[in-house]
Amino acid sequence: MKELRYINNVVTLALNSELCVGCSVCTQVCPHGVLAMNSKKAHIADLDGCMECGACTNNCSTGALSVTPGVGCASYIIQSWIKGKENASCGDSGCC
Repeated sequence: MKELRYINNVVTLALNSELCVGCSVCTQVCPHGVLAMNSKKAHIADLDGCMECGACTNNCSTGALSVTPGVGCASYIIQSWIKGKENASCGDSGCC
């Protein structure tokens, strides 16, 4: 989802490809298509599209994915869609 952006290069999502078994569950549960399959392994296709919701890490049975989830930046993105960027804020989450 290329229109989903807040601040580039701050996402905590990481993938240990050696632990990935290629089940593709992460690609199915990610709401923004951040992860994709390549040669029977997951890879991060759009790191800056990640809103750190934790869906991929919570569903990865091997622990190949890690992220420090938080609602601040996700909240900002959702508010910007509803209220417009000029009226959105992420409050006390520390992401702004």
